[in-house]
Amino acid sequence: MTGGNDFTKSVAEGMYAADNAARSWGVRIEEVRPHYARATMTVRDDMLNSHGVCHGGMIFALADTAFAYASNSENRATLAISCNISFSAAVPLGEELTAVAEKRSRGGRTGIYDVTVSGADGNIVALFRGNSYQVRGESVPGLGGGNP
Repeated sequence: MTGGNDFTKSVAEGMYAADNAARSWGVRIEEVRPHYARATMTVRDDMLNSHGVCHGGMIFALADTAFAYASNSENRATLAISCNISFSAAVPLGEELTAVAEKRSRGGRTGIYDVTVSGADGNIVALFRGNSYQVRGESVPGLGGGNP
């Protein structure tokens, strides 16, 4: 994992250790910084829909995972309150997808994050927007930096 500082990396590592879903889907957290995350996933056969392309739910899951790591990067427990996605291209078996999540706005307990999902060629396959809400507590309990 690259980028960020030791604390941000510790948050991401702690989250990933408890993130059964991301690990089972083969999502890899490649880079984290405050309010930024880059995650990758290779499209497997069990991720294909009846049309033989990556199921939109899997693309959403990758984007949502990057959103989660970006919005929780300061170890303040943060949840999604709404998300939407627009797909722009079909994704074939074996494609390496990259999701880059970045904060657009944050005020009080709410935030807006945009996630761009691209294929290996850099072409955008989906755009995702997530709205976040900070709850009490830490993303990784005991690490520090969370909300009282």
